[in-house]
Amino acid sequence: MMNQLAVDQRQQERRTEVSFVCPYQLGIKRGRRVAQRRSDHGAAYVDQYSWQLVASVLAIVLLSTTDAFLTMNILAGGGAELNYFMAALIEKDMQQFVFAKLALTSLAVIMLAIHHEVRLCVGFRCRHLLYMFLLGYASLIGYELILLQLINA
Repeated sequence: MMNQLAVDQRQQERRTEVSFVCPYQLGIKRGRRVAQRRSDHGAAYVDQYSWQLVASVLAIVLLSTTDAFLTMNILAGGGAELNYFMAALIEKDMQQFVFAKLALTSLAVIMLAIHHEVRLCVGFRCRHLLYMFLLGYASLIGYELILLQLINA
């Protein structure tokens, strides 16, 4: 009787089918992988990022898009592009300028986000660099808005 019970349990399928939408991938249900590891040797690479880091990455990409749009408006108003690489792209084609600007910014920000826990020096990690870029882009957008007001005045 005992052997038959064990056989019956082995025949049952214990695993359930994987659903189309997995709560672990959506960030609804947290798994075992978190930023804090048992050993603090080197950087921690994780599957889920903090909302502050994701918000910073998205904000930087959106500010880069806004920067490209404002740059085109400033150039249309008589301004000049001081960045030699971007000026060459603008002369060639405006679409290439926008694509290159967004591609370079996005790739750089994604690489910094992946390595956000890498310590660059004592107390300074890559995520701090991301926050500095966010502040720099916000300042640049403010400066460009002032330039547009001066051009239109």
